Amino acid sequence: MWANAFRSLFLADADGGHQKFGSRSLAFCGTEVLFFEYKKMASKKLRRAGLPQDLCERLSRHQITTCQDFLCLSLLELMKVTGQSYQNVQKLLHTVSQSCAPRMQTVYEMKIKRAIDPTSAFLSTTLEDLDKILHGGIACGSLTEVTGPSGCGKTQFCIMLSLLTTLPSSMGGLDGAVIYIDTESAFSAERLIEMAQHRFPHYFATKEKLISMPSRIHIYRELTCDSVLKRIESLEEEIISKNVRLVVIDSIASVVRKEFDTKLQGNLWKRSNLLAREASILKYLAEEFSIPVILTNQITTWLSDGLAVQADPLSPPDEFSLSEGCSKNGDGESGYVTAALGNTWSHSVNTRLILQYLDSQTRQLLIAKSPVAPFTSFLYKIENSGLVLQDQKDQSHFWEETSPALQAIKVRTDAFNNEPEMALSSFTREIL
Repeated sequence: MWANAFRSLFLADADGGHQKFGSRSLAFCGTEVLFFEYKKMASKKLRRAGLPQDLCERLSRHQITTCQDFLCLSLLELMKVTGQSYQNVQKLLHTVSQSCAPRMQTVYEMKIKRAIDPTSAFLSTTLEDLDKILHGGIACGSLTEVTGPSGCGKTQFCIMLSLLTTLPSSMGGLDGAVIYIDTESAFSAERLIEMAQHRFPHYFATKEKLISMPSRIHIYRELTCDSVLKRIESLEEEIISKNVRLVVIDSIASVVRKEFDTKLQGNLWKRSNLLAREASILKYLAEEFSIPVILTNQITTWLSDGLAVQADPLSPPDEFSLSEGCSKNGDGESGYVTAALGNTWSHSVNTRLILQYLDSQTRQLLIAKSPVAPFTSFLYKIENSGLVLQDQKDQSHFWEETSPALQAIKVRTDAFNNEPEMALSSFTREIL
């Protein structure tokens, strides 16, 4: 029943978006959430939907490669491209619809699955206290965002997680490959080797191990929004063929903020749609293959007069962020540094980790959002072996009574010779 209902919605969506079945009418009939969940599942490739291989190849020649492509065609169109009868096309539609319909599973089934295969649940960060709070590490099957100011170690963290993914399960790794989408040309192969040699000197003592590990990390430099989206849309087959166990996008915000000036009419809507589509596909891939997806984000600034300004001079302004509880400087002005891409995006990620500066010498890692962990802070430093947590005895767990989307982020103070909030105000005056 649901398969036929959602096929009708897909046809309406293809014929003019939500003019026929707008969000209001979908909400009224109680299917809006299920429809978007169904659409996310419809990103599945037809080769994995139970159709014969020769038929998939025939459809591929017509650029019909996903379940959504198939379901958006009318019966007559499907009869033409498949060369099959009306009755057979009806059966094919049922098969494809069933393959991408949301599946129910009990909590008990989830628990048993994780007990049988612990590597399907978490990727250990090897930072013992962080893993303990997160119940095992970076969660598989979900999106984890790492955000913070430039130079605080976001890329270092991603490189370290890429290294850990390639390790055998006996060492806490996932024994798989990594797809690393680099939008800032920040990935360093030399740094990867350095981390491996210092973090696991005995395991990487041989030249063979140092060669095999980097060969499992696949780097794609995508510098435009279109190229990033196309790469994300093509990931499913690569995940299968290369045994990929981790996907990293560093950073998700970089190309988006460069290409979309939110002051121009319509750009905010377009950017929101792009981010929603990317998040939808990535969530499907994470859930379908039980892998962690790591996304790095940038920071932005919100001033009390309603003007959003970038806290990072290399990134364009971002009017999509919000803030509350702003602190004021001596001139009565207020400002707030927070994660970029706004409140809506913050709901797309399952876990948000903030890397920030306490002062010029001290860095802090915050668990700002997590379905399993409380709001927690750790001090850390960056060494040759990667991120290392510092002594925890003087650290405290705290909650600042703000949502993850509005969590303040501290930037370096040495460049401004003042407190972070004061530095923020003087910096924004220069830009304005």
